Amino acid sequence: MIINKLCPCGSNRNFNDCCELIINSKREAITCQELMRSRYIAFTMANVEYLMRSHHSTTRPIKEQQRIKKWAQSVQWLGLVILNSEKGEVDDTIGYVEFRALYLEDGQMQEIHERSLFKRENHQWVYVSGVHY
Repeated sequence: MIINKLCPCGSNRNFNDCCELIINSKREAITCQELMRSRYIAFTMANVEYLMRSHHSTTRPIKEQQRIKKWAQSVQWLGLVILNSEKGEVDDTIGYVEFRALYLEDGQMQEIHERSLFKRENHQWVYVSGVHY
């Protein structure tokens, strides 16, 4: 547990008051952007269990869990930048977040630039799919 340290998701909140609560099921993500931020943190921690739990049941990559974990552990995560959000607020049922996640892989700077689709499933925000740029 990181105490009194800013959350690496870029929210400018303390980790233990931010993504840690969502990842550890202490509270639900209120917006799809919160879920996006918590999923980024889960990638930095290689927390595949949370990544699966926060993924829509119809698109959840169950068979890819070990590959995802191995890859997430093999890279050095450098930061998350939220570029745009559409809908995905408290009363919405669908939302989009465009982001860039920077990382080092084999000594080379890389980025994931994606527009992610989120929906509510069982009244909770979950990741459905993304379009990569």
